Amino acid sequence: MLALAGFRRPLAAAAARSGGGAMPRKGKAAGKGPAEPGAAAGPVVAAGEGCVRVAVRAKPGSRCSAVTDVTAEAVGVAIAAPPSEGEANAELCRYLSKVLEVKKSEVILEKGGKSREKVVKILVSMTPDEILEKLKKEASS
Repeated sequence: MLALAGFRRPLAAAAARSGGGAMPRKGKAAGKGPAEPGAAAGPVVAAGEGCVRVAVRAKPGSRCSAVTDVTAEAVGVAIAAPPSEGEANAELCRYLSKVLEVKKSEVILEKGGKSREKVVKILVSMTPDEILEKLKKEASS
């Protein structure tokens, strides 16, 4: 028994000195590494092949669908649908097609089906500046 107690003490002391282990720390700063080159340009970037990607921060469960803000990271969109069974995702694509004046089939949810942080792909030959201008105009109205 004494040998085991003596054996445990050095391990506990070593763990306390090293900071608890070899795993990286979790927190807000964990994912703040260098971003993708295209993501640094703003929430709306050209995706090649005549497509444009829009980073969206969804806010489901609102009274009415609206563009709430346009920041350097994402376009905030309030969605008038509950976040269940893909209803909010469908409403997001429908609403963005209305705002951008394109067909519903040309607005595709590319990433973030179960997240508030989404990437929407617009399958039209518009420039990112044209799309950003329409989104900012909708946000200000």
